Amino acid sequence: FFQKTLTAVKNWFTLFGWSKGQNPISIPYSLRRDVCKVQKTSSQEKVFKQDLGKDTKTVYDMLLHLSGQLVPGVTANQSLPLDPVERMLQLHYQHSSLLAFLKSRGAYLPHVMPEFLLEPDDYKKWIKVQTALKVGHVKSSDIFSDNHLFILEDSVFETMSKRAWTDVLLQVYKVFVLAHVSSRKISDPSSLESMQNMPSMKSEPLSSNIYSSYERTILTWLNKHYEKKRKTVWKDCKKGEVPPMRWIVNFHQDLLDSLVLAAVLAAYCPYLIATHFVRMYTKPRTPEQFLHNSLILVNAMHAVSLAIDVEV
Repeated sequence: FFQKTLTAVKNWFTLFGWSKGQNPISIPYSLRRDVCKVQKTSSQEKVFKQDLGKDTKTVYDMLLHLSGQLVPGVTANQSLPLDPVERMLQLHYQHSSLLAFLKSRGAYLPHVMPEFLLEPDDYKKWIKVQTALKVGHVKSSDIFSDNHLFILEDSVFETMSKRAWTDVLLQVYKVFVLAHVSSRKISDPSSLESMQNMPSMKSEPLSSNIYSSYERTILTWLNKHYEKKRKTVWKDCKKGEVPPMRWIVNFHQDLLDSLVLAAVLAAYCPYLIATHFVRMYTKPRTPEQFLHNSLILVNAMHAVSLAIDVEV
């Protein structure tokens, strides 16, 4: 489940998280690595050189695109100190600012510490500095805002870091993307007329112990487009007649025949109807017919460059 969640997060932010088209990311590797535009160095310290270039996109560019704001304390063209320890401290400060910024917007990240977002080598430096401070009887609170110290083995840290970055992105999606999804009632008269015989879904938060209000909004959206498009998409169907009216109430059984998702895609890309969707079975009964519909839907997604992994 976690791997599927990570893959979905990676795909969404690769496709939609940036201001100028797609930008492939890897979690946590590219997010940890691409933390600033240019990391300056001298010829004597080439080991710390990493010229990322002006076109490198950082997590701060992503947040600027999605929220319209810069993270306080982090400039658009951030550079890091030459000294490895100072560099690590600067990164820890930036990650602390990032988490504080997200929390101020409603993100829930009490389990994510700034050091979990560091590179493995920088995390070891962080532990070494913190341990030295404690041994030297110097209060770490004099320098850092967080007194918690988690000493993790390499493999455990990588797992923790991957989970931390995934949760950060999920919370970014929650506060800057999902929060803008409208839960307004359908007001289109033609839509209301076509759906008047269908039961409506309650939007109250406690009306379902299975789906959240946002998920029920998506189900309403699926119902709207299926009912509105089923007679249009399959009026000239070659493998059956117009599919019957139905109520979509879940995300597994009701989507198995691919007709609902095809109707939604046709609502935004009607040119796919003649080239793809008219060849679908409107009343599939056998596994082969279900597979046939699924393959057509996947091919339609590829045709519009909707590069989202779909299992058939």
